[in-house]
Amino acid sequence: MSMDMGLGSTLLHLQDLGVSYGRLTALQGVNLQVQRGDFIALIGANGSGKTTLLQALHGLLPHSGTRSVASPAPAQVMVFQRPFILRLSVWNNLRVALWLAGVPAAQRAARAREALARAGLLELRERPARALSGGQQQRLALARAWAARPDILFLDEPTANLDPTGKKEVEALLASFRAEGMTLLMSTHNLGQAKRLANRVVYLDHGRMLANQATADFFNDHADDRTGLFLKGELKWDL
Repeated sequence: MSMDMGLGSTLLHLQDLGVSYGRLTALQGVNLQVQRGDFIALIGANGSGKTTLLQALHGLLPHSGTRSVASPAPAQVMVFQRPFILRLSVWNNLRVALWLAGVPAAQRAARAREALARAGLLELRERPARALSGGQQQRLALARAWAARPDILFLDEPTANLDPTGKKEVEALLASFRAEGMTLLMSTHNLGQAKRLANRVVYLDHGRMLANQATADFFNDHADDRTGLFLKGELKWDL
């Protein structure tokens, strides 16, 4: 379903969305609007539905309820927790991604060079991409995504396996993407990262969305409920 939306308005809208895998209900009753320029952090315990929600927002999963997109449809890219890196050079990983994104051939070299420079990988452009460190591979995945110029970037735990330096480098890239007007949705277990980067936090618990608030409000408003237990690290498995 599409919606006529102007600049600064809703890009995606979920209404009573549910996702099931056989008898397992992964998401239920999710209502969410994604506004142009948002940086939304999805948080919750393992199995709460964060990755499923990202994939549903991206249009990858069958679902109940309604998923509506703006018209014209926003360009979307998703970077997975373990991004797929082609058995090619760093440079050719960019070139192939731009070809798949439909970027004209005459623009690919300049755009690939700009993206690699931005990610701090230009000097490594001839290196086999799978020989890069984990942090470098994640930055390569982000460079590929940014080079496609998406309106919306979905990120599934983009710094989960990185050391502190790698996390800092990736966070800096993401902050710069948002500063340019890109809309980002990111799942994360790093609450400090959510505070630093996101303007809005969505908290999921057993497939239900229990909170959807401005970041400052979210971290101040949940002293006594299940969300507060999660923030304090006291949410038990049997609850």
